Amino acid sequence: MFPSPDRRAFLQTTAAAGTVTALLSQMPAVSADEAQVGPNLVRLHPDIEPLVQLIEDTPRAKVLEETGRRIRKGLSYREVLAALFLAGVRNVQPRPNVGFKFHAVLVVNSAHQAALAGPDSERWLPLFWALDNFKAAQATNLKESGWRMKPVDETKVPNNPEKACQAFITAMDNWDVEAADSAVVGLARTHTPGQMFDLFAHYGTRDFRDIGHKIIFVANAFRVLEVIGWRHAEPILRSLAYALLKHDGKNPAHEDLEADRPGRRNAERIAQVHRSARRRAEVSPRVLLTTLRTAQADDMAAEVHELITGGVPARTVWDGLFLGAGELLMRQPGIVGLHTLTTLNAIHYAYRTCADAKLRHWLLLQAASFLPMFREAMKARGKMAESKIDELQPLETPTSPTVDDIYAELSQDKMRAARMALGLLKADAASAKALTDKGRYLIFMKGTDSHDYKFSSAVMEDAEWITPAWRDRFYAASLFWLKGSGTPDSPLAKRARAALT
Repeated sequence: MFPSPDRRAFLQTTAAAGTVTALLSQMPAVSADEAQVGPNLVRLHPDIEPLVQLIEDTPRAKVLEETGRRIRKGLSYREVLAALFLAGVRNVQPRPNVGFKFHAVLVVNSAHQAALAGPDSERWLPLFWALDNFKAAQATNLKESGWRMKPVDETKVPNNPEKACQAFITAMDNWDVEAADSAVVGLARTHTPGQMFDLFAHYGTRDFRDIGHKIIFVANAFRVLEVIGWRHAEPILRSLAYALLKHDGKNPAHEDLEADRPGRRNAERIAQVHRSARRRAEVSPRVLLTTLRTAQADDMAAEVHELITGGVPARTVWDGLFLGAGELLMRQPGIVGLHTLTTLNAIHYAYRTCADAKLRHWLLLQAASFLPMFREAMKARGKMAESKIDELQPLETPTSPTVDDIYAELSQDKMRAARMALGLLKADAASAKALTDKGRYLIFMKGTDSHDYKFSSAVMEDAEWITPAWRDRFYAASLFWLKGSGTPDSPLAKRARAALT
């Protein structure tokens, strides 16, 4: 696939993890009998199947300890990451919502990204948290439906690139689950990761359902596959295609539903794209912030389309969208508000990874359309504050606040902590690293929910892409969903450490 910072970071930091733990060697031998699976269960590669079964079959109360025992005998980080993700897609159904219990799959890449950026001494903790989270989701899935991924019908799998691609597009356009399941296997066997990514990026953003989880799954699945290897792609892409076809009863191919309208309207814009006669080379991200506060989805996309075709740099537009998402979180810190940022993170990853220029333009318009839809969904959940990220002012204090002061205050007053952070960052731009390092460490120690990892990994990555002039405000807004130092420690962190020693 196209080179990415994530793959380079993995190659650079896996060695560091091995230095600390002295664990990165070959997996212990497992007998052939242990690798057997029933005929009604999708089979994985024989070298990973025993570890996946270990994770599946070990009780939640013992899985960390048993995994830790295997690690001490030589099990590698990459093997645990692969087995965890494969166990998730085989055992957790992305229905009826691409979320809830399915966060056990969605969070794996976020945990991995946190591990890469975290301190060497704590590198295993996010992955162990995700292991425990999978066991909880597995139990929920068993209670709800008992679903497990079955083998594909090989007689229906298209066996050449042209047929596989056309079958996949037709199935996805028609929202045909059975046809898509066969077609995606043919796609995985005949196409490069880059070719497949563009298709999945399109279908992951074509509709506003499940508050962004579809494109989040696309980004996370491809990012994990870059690390664990593309030979594991088939079951993962089958789960992904199944998730992207989730709808609410009426087949969207035959309906005009609100969730689908932005994608269709933006496709029309792309088909008729031309350079605007109205040149707007000097535009501040503040223009988009102002528009976002009142505009509907189509108006927001129209504004972005005009800016881009008028010569405004895409980075300026992304700055405005990131800041707008941060402002929405400030106005209503909650489950919908945080997804404005995790969804934007996934779309931005797709934007900078895909190969097709028209698809990039469409992704940018979809990102613009989704933010007003998030805003309206937030309004339906309750009162929203009038906070404006571009008007946030540093807090005046007798002495300069420290990073520890900020996270202590965060447990008491989010807005005050955000203003303290803005003051610190404006006084010393280099303090951003200490601020994010501390925020990440507190997630390791105090995180109890998938969103803790999903959110923190997303915003800490996205801050690096924002123009320095606006980055401080984005950092400050992100505090509205990070953990304060007064939050109780997670018992799981202590258990995970014990399992590794």
